[in-house]
Amino acid sequence: MHSVALLTASYAKDIERFSLLSESIDTWLSGYTRHYVLVNDEDVPLFERFASDKRVIVPASRYLPKWLWALPPALQFISKRRVWLSLLSSPVHGWHIQQILKIAGVLNAPEQRVCILDSDNLFFREFDVGQYAGAEKTPLFVTRRGIDADHPLHVLWLRTVDQLLGVKDRSFPADDYVGNALVWDKDTARAMTDAIKSATGLNWVLALCRKKKFSEYLLYGHFVASSSAHLATHRVTEDSIAVSHWDDTRLDRPAIEAMMGAASPEQVALCIQSYSSTSVDDIRDVFRLSSRDRRAPSLSPEDMGAAAEFELPTKTR
Repeated sequence: MHSVALLTASYAKDIERFSLLSESIDTWLSGYTRHYVLVNDEDVPLFERFASDKRVIVPASRYLPKWLWALPPALQFISKRRVWLSLLSSPVHGWHIQQILKIAGVLNAPEQRVCILDSDNLFFREFDVGQYAGAEKTPLFVTRRGIDADHPLHVLWLRTVDQLLGVKDRSFPADDYVGNALVWDKDTARAMTDAIKSATGLNWVLALCRKKKFSEYLLYGHFVASSSAHLATHRVTEDSIAVSHWDDTRLDRPAIEAMMGAASPEQVALCIQSYSSTSVDDIRDVFRLSSRDRRAPSLSPEDMGAAAEFELPTKTR
């Protein structure tokens, strides 16, 4: 078994979603060594309350190159998005920085395997992530032929991936490696960044800053798929461990409950994309109700009335 870490790149506006993610990890997950949380330097004080013996808050500057620096929020008069400046590329925004931080976090983790968790994920069932992610072969989630030639965003990302990796021939529909709770192998990620340097002649961070329109998950997945040696070290699966809501439709509580109720036994995580504007309070209420009910002991009919007066405790570590 390989050692396994968790990694989340987050920021201040997602702190309530991250709070729910961390609560779900502490309630349901086992089998990992550390949860690394990478945030903008000015957000570190906001996230410090989540730090523990298994959760480490890491400032972004620790993993970003010195030639890339954040524009102070007080100077961002025009852009509503966080901006990083460089003399080597045009300005880079926060979403790109989060993708870069995920790659850098995997490269710098002491653990061999890293399960990447975005802030809008949560776990609602017991899950030994060490058994899942630390096995001989790294799980690699794929949606076969999931990217059609007319998909406006994914095709753009995939064209960038091809340029970064030096892929010459691309046919559609193409495989899609975007998902939730994805696992990366550190040696494979290192080989991927080496391949970017070989194809572009640039440091991998600079190459990504100059391209901008990319997906870290497509980058890793297609790198693995293009190498028989790396593909042999991965276990390709079309079964996601997360049930996901990808579009911008706002979900109410019954819809959230229905998603969790429809999850297969192997699906242990829930992802409702933040851009759907679904209430975090509603998600939290459903999560806590589900967690309580799943941990409820079997009671006789006589005991049911008495038990209703007490709130069942949640799992602690």
